[in-house]
Amino acid sequence: MRKRIYLFALVALLAVALLAVGCGGSKDAPNAAGGDTIKIGFLGGKTGAHAHYGIETLKGMQMAVEDINKAGGVLGKKLEIVEGDHGSNSSEAANVTQKMITQKVSAIVGDPTTGITKTAAQICQPAKVVLLSAGAVGTGVVEIGDYIYRDTLLDAVAAPAVTKYLTEELGWKKVALVTTTGLSYSESLTAIFKPALAKYGVEIVAEQSIMEKDTNFSAQVTSLSQKSFDGVIFTGYYNEGALFMKEMRKQGLNQVMAGGDGLLGKELYELGDKAVEGSMVYAGFAVDPKNTAGITKEFIEKYQAQNNNNKPDMFAAQGYDAVLMLAEAMKKANSSDPAVFKEALAKTKDFKGVTGTITFDANREPIKSPVYLQEVKDSQFIVKTVIPTA
Repeated sequence: MRKRIYLFALVALLAVALLAVGCGGSKDAPNAAGGDTIKIGFLGGKTGAHAHYGIETLKGMQMAVEDINKAGGVLGKKLEIVEGDHGSNSSEAANVTQKMITQKVSAIVGDPTTGITKTAAQICQPAKVVLLSAGAVGTGVVEIGDYIYRDTLLDAVAAPAVTKYLTEELGWKKVALVTTTGLSYSESLTAIFKPALAKYGVEIVAEQSIMEKDTNFSAQVTSLSQKSFDGVIFTGYYNEGALFMKEMRKQGLNQVMAGGDGLLGKELYELGDKAVEGSMVYAGFAVDPKNTAGITKEFIEKYQAQNNNNKPDMFAAQGYDAVLMLAEAMKKANSSDPAVFKEALAKTKDFKGVTGTITFDANREPIKSPVYLQEVKDSQFIVKTVIPTA
């Protein structure tokens, strides 16, 4: 008889344990119940070659969290940022991502780069944690799974629009194309620029390959000096872009460079100095005094007040919007469980952010307009033109 009683007691205890798991104890439902805060991870490099992207994204996130918490938080809880620094290193990014997941973040904002975003997405998708990149513009990102999002202007939209402008407004007919081999962002952007250049009748007279962290481009520029072209399409990052242009000036070449937001960073003109004057960089956000109002104006003024009057760039602005979008989705879903609020996030329509209006299409890709083409002038980025997109 006693054995039966003990057996019944054991079964009852097991049933209670299973019920507890089913009511929110699962590792797949971080912050779904309990706790005083909702944790959002920051994935980016605060050090290393891509530090500018990460530092600025984090600034925007911190501003958003501050604003949301002052207004009462989300679902009665405060937002908390769990910071990581992968040092601009892909393998370390995997470790940082995994660590954040064990810390029970409801979502991760990052990475600002395409390659590391893909690395993190391969971890977040099976772990059922939402990943929202505030900078990855290359191809093959959201295809990884239904927990993966981004809020940035896509290269597939921006590069063709910029190519049209370079051709029709600036008269470019021949270009040199420079790709950073092994860099997912650069290779992806080159693959988008090539058909766009062909569509608008622009001839690629020379192609050059470089490597990330290279500092000597004398051989590549010497090869270009034998060609006649109107400008350089550079699809890599700002450090290499600055040094490449310095080598061009050293060898007497006067053409300017145009590229994507991988070139966006004060390091471009700090390192490149006069060699990058006239260089053009496109992005999904820029401080445009002629078209700044409402929440965008408030964001810019607050950022400048906190950052010695410096202007925010797209990374800070998109980091800000990313947190606001996550918070809004959690409120609509009445849950901070990513398995629940990701459905509300996927249905985002006409979200009014500081970078403009954002809608996710059926593939969870952001629909955004316009393209801001910026030019380096007197060691700063200024808006050269604003290009609407379809």
